[in-house]
Amino acid sequence: MSKILVLGAGMVGSAMAIDLSKKYDVSIADFNKKALYKVLKKCGDLNTIILDFLNIDELQKTIKQFDLVVCAVPGFLGYQTLKAIIETKKDVVDISFFSENALELNDLAKKNNVTAIVDCGVAPGVGNIILGYYNEKLKLTDFECLVGGLPKVKKWPFSYKAPFSPIDVIEEYTRPARYIENGNIVVKEALSDCEFVEFDKVGTLEAFNSDGLRSIIYTMPHILNMKEKTLRYPNHVEYIKVLKASGFFNNEPIKVNGKKVIPLEISSAILFNEWKLENNEEEITVMRISLDGFDENGRFKKVVYNLHDEYCHKTNTSSMARTTGYTATAAVNLILNNIFNEKGVFPPELVGKHENCFNFIFDYLKERNVLYTKTEN
Repeated sequence: MSKILVLGAGMVGSAMAIDLSKKYDVSIADFNKKALYKVLKKCGDLNTIILDFLNIDELQKTIKQFDLVVCAVPGFLGYQTLKAIIETKKDVVDISFFSENALELNDLAKKNNVTAIVDCGVAPGVGNIILGYYNEKLKLTDFECLVGGLPKVKKWPFSYKAPFSPIDVIEEYTRPARYIENGNIVVKEALSDCEFVEFDKVGTLEAFNSDGLRSIIYTMPHILNMKEKTLRYPNHVEYIKVLKASGFFNNEPIKVNGKKVIPLEISSAILFNEWKLENNEEEITVMRISLDGFDENGRFKKVVYNLHDEYCHKTNTSSMARTTGYTATAAVNLILNNIFNEKGVFPPELVGKHENCFNFIFDYLKERNVLYTKTEN
């Protein structure tokens, strides 16, 4: 039986560990003892390891005991953790949302004979998989991803709850958004170009620019127009813009009563309580992937995938953990079942381009009741 190590016992990491434990020998590592205790109470089949991911020597020593690693660490730790995993010559599936370009580790992964599937969640993740698949079928001209995780019950003022760290959410609101327009990279301010979009079962949401294209800027340069927007309930953006414009997200220290404080750290601590998902609190994931292109006969085709997923009461698993985590665990099975065995760093679009991988992932998600609906004309 393959031995798997999951790094990170947060909401998504724990969901992945539990899913994989049904078939494999799984250990889950974190520095937070309470998080490990919480996941162990939910699934007694897991082994737990207290581990400081900043201690690279200890991290690599631990990794060497396993066959494959799943990386679900916070974004600011993601790149260095992924590099450390690759250096230990272990295959890896990564969902950490870091700002660095994972493709820069491609040569290192090849040198160490490692398969590394990165950005393998819901977005980035499934949208990339769909894009990679249809890039083989059509001459694509346009790609759009609209995605958001939302609480089922709206609470003033933000109407938002975060399934992960507020500091990672704030990163979405501050990192400049890269788009492709008419074949050129265009950089826009995060939260810009806000528009209202209608979704079944939810109603009106607002969509705004965020930096979600990531690897496809480099792997799909032939597609003329590509963009990603984040979804929130109406009025959320205005409140965030006020905080941003007022300096609450600044990283430079300021003096308060003679002491230096960093506004971003204070804001994150305050918003942690405001945005924290309570145990068993219901939330939803909404996504729409749209692709335009032409078939081999020159006929215009539009393909749209929609996702509406909700908190699972049967397993007490959040929607964001299900939609993100089960995509990653599907990729784990691709590697361990030798369905995908290329060596190097692979964003999801370079996995989804293979029809057998595409079908495997969507069958895997369907088995777990993560259901995408497709329209094509």
